[in-house]
Amino acid sequence: MAELQTDPDPGAGDTEDRVAEDPIAAPRRRRSVWGELPALIVVALVLAVLLKTFVVQAFYIPSSSMEPTLQVGDRVLVTKTAYWFREPRRGEVVVFAESEEGGGDGNFVSEAFASLANGIGVTAGDERDFIKRIIGLPGDTVELRDGIVLINGEPLPESSAEDGGYLSRPDLNDFGPVTVEEDHYFMLGDNRPNSADSRFGLGQIHRDQIVGRAFVTIWPLDQVGSLPIASY
Repeated sequence: MAELQTDPDPGAGDTEDRVAEDPIAAPRRRRSVWGELPALIVVALVLAVLLKTFVVQAFYIPSSSMEPTLQVGDRVLVTKTAYWFREPRRGEVVVFAESEEGGGDGNFVSEAFASLANGIGVTAGDERDFIKRIIGLPGDTVELRDGIVLINGEPLPESSAEDGGYLSRPDLNDFGPVTVEEDHYFMLGDNRPNSADSRFGLGQIHRDQIVGRAFVTIWPLDQVGSLPIASY
């Protein structure tokens, strides 16, 4: 067994044994680092695009449609791996695209820089992305009567924020009934009177339009925390 040395070699401090830095090699090393910088930037951009595309992305909340759960200016993280192994569930808050057609202009560099800003929630992101709560699952019959959501004829147990729930206030305008199509989902905002959702404007959302599940608020700092998932 090799013996560990607890004391330095008495001769290690001799000036004759010290290795002096080559005055020519040092500038070369500095030039080498600067020469590697473009490659490091490219690697960082590639990782940013991959992270945003496949794993997690931050989104900026531009409207009041999800109040009180999400306020204007909030930033949330969205996991894109949530539905790799299971289907979306009623009550989850999700981000989805306006259509199934993919975004992007095909320019990798512009998309990479956009990913750096959008991926950390600095910019508002693509205007074609929306955030709502899943209310109706494929095959469900959804209707609203006197502010109450009915799923297959049964009232959905929702409550206002004042009672510990997530609703801003109910919308007393009646809607439906409609049947949710196969591979589609019915979305509603938590601020029902001020939300353009599956009732009008957006329609039913195809499974392929769902970007991911919003799971935590990261800004402002006093509101950091997980997003409530309604349990029905």
